[in-house]
Amino acid sequence: MSLEQVPLIVIDMQKGFDDEAYWGGNRNNPQCEANIGKLIGIWRQHKLPIIHVQHCSTEPESLLRPDQPGCQFKDEAIPNLNDTDNGGDKNRSYEIIIQKNVNSSFIGTNLEELLKKHNWLTIVLCGLTTDHCVSTTTRIVAGNLGFRAYLVGDCTATFDRVSPFIDPTTGKPIVIKSEQIHAVHLTSLHNEFATVVTSTELLGLLKFQ
Repeated sequence: MSLEQVPLIVIDMQKGFDDEAYWGGNRNNPQCEANIGKLIGIWRQHKLPIIHVQHCSTEPESLLRPDQPGCQFKDEAIPNLNDTDNGGDKNRSYEIIIQKNVNSSFIGTNLEELLKKHNWLTIVLCGLTTDHCVSTTTRIVAGNLGFRAYLVGDCTATFDRVSPFIDPTTGKPIVIKSEQIHAVHLTSLHNEFATVVTSTELLGLLKFQ
């Protein structure tokens, strides 16, 4: 696999997700940010393309509205805007921000056009959250657009969700735990829409030295 042809797409790594209670609580995979930060560092070290997807919500109460501090990127994933346009200089990374306001990183953005322009047909996906924007983007990128996708399982996370089903013993909605949601979604995506790997497995596949 040619390394220069593999962009890292970092989805919605934004400060608004630090408010666990707002999103359902009990977030899994506390190492997600550190793992993504490590990948970003390696991509920069090898001067590989990084695409930062930023969710700019139009919902009135969302923590991810552009005028809210929660829309800002987490410290581990702040784009290096000095390298947004490397002017053809192979000694610098290519980084760009793609802004969206729906679950998929491909709807209402130029992401597909960008990938095809550079002939980036194999991509690496990570970010937040597993079952929402990460899953939706992964399904479209491989299932509908034909790109080859690697989804890094330990570089994504989610929260508990209240299901529409009622526990007959309590009469209350059943809460599905974040770890279960995370595992089920990664399992559904694996070998159907993407190859799910750990960050360690990914670095071995790409043969980073």
